[in-house]
Amino acid sequence: MNKLTLFLFLSLGLHLACAQTPRAKFEPPKGKCLFFIGQDLGATGGLDEYTNGYCDFFAIPAGVTVYTNLSPGDKSFGYFNKGLDGLKTKANWGAGDCWAQKYLEDTTYAHSALAIGLSMVNHERKVAQGKHDELIRELGNWIKATKRPVFLRIGYEFDGWAWNHYKKKYYLKAWKRIHSIFAQMQVTNVALVWQSKGTGSSQKVLEAWYPGDDLVDWCAYSYFGNPDTEMLTFARKHHKPVFIAEASPVLQADHLYFDTDLKKEAVAKRTWNDWFVPFIRTLYEHQDVIKAFSYINTNWLVQPMWITNPTFQKVDSRIQVSQYISKKWTEEMTKPRYLKSTPALWRLLEGE
Repeated sequence: MNKLTLFLFLSLGLHLACAQTPRAKFEPPKGKCLFFIGQDLGATGGLDEYTNGYCDFFAIPAGVTVYTNLSPGDKSFGYFNKGLDGLKTKANWGAGDCWAQKYLEDTTYAHSALAIGLSMVNHERKVAQGKHDELIRELGNWIKATKRPVFLRIGYEFDGWAWNHYKKKYYLKAWKRIHSIFAQMQVTNVALVWQSKGTGSSQKVLEAWYPGDDLVDWCAYSYFGNPDTEMLTFARKHHKPVFIAEASPVLQADHLYFDTDLKKEAVAKRTWNDWFVPFIRTLYEHQDVIKAFSYINTNWLVQPMWITNPTFQKVDSRIQVSQYISKKWTEEMTKPRYLKSTPALWRLLEGE
């Protein structure tokens, strides 16, 4: 076999291998992107008691973002965790009401997937040691009962050490334990999502904290200020799709945060040009790997958790409060690339 023949043979083999690479769990078809909205009931709306959120003004997205925890006994802004708060019962940790079951019981979201942020702050060691197995099994049973795709962000923003302070040894063991229990329970409608805070972690750090290709379905990161090229590089290397699991307009320069209160017309126009345009460009330039995103449609500046936080204390990211942004956002989101809530969504994500 001469060199040219060998080159053509190897090139053909590589092409066939790439063409035959299976899609990840709930990964949409090529060229499509799942659109989620979050991250509290008031932000999403479309419900009897919550009527001024995103879904009261725009088409229902492919999914909604909710939160829960494996941290019983911990306290946040006067709320004491019992464990798995915000799933079957309403919880409020100082950042709006959270109640996943509410979505399941309302026809507005009958065809929407769920993205669940699962915190285990202060409890990763207990999870790793099996002390919270009962909660994990309860979570697994709840996920199975949803009968819809669920994206589970275990220990989201694992590298946010300033606020999550996870210990790597126990974080990785906790992830493996959750994966193992779900496998034993045959929880088949869940994709496990590994999420970074979005900036500052090198490839070396990401590799050290990575649970492993066989334990992770999606990579993810938070997008507030700038796109995270490190996670995109990492995901391509590991052949994983990327979920921008948290996105909201934050503008910063020289360690100062600018006003991004979209109720103000001049601010809204500047924010569209300086944040939304680069964000949408990121979705297009990296569409080979970015297959889902969740926009946080929240009035951050009035929520107790954020009113003294320098990053979010000047942010009202609700799209519906700005006619200017609403028009431009609608023009973008109506493009067929962005998947929304439809009766055919489950079959599409399951590869049928």
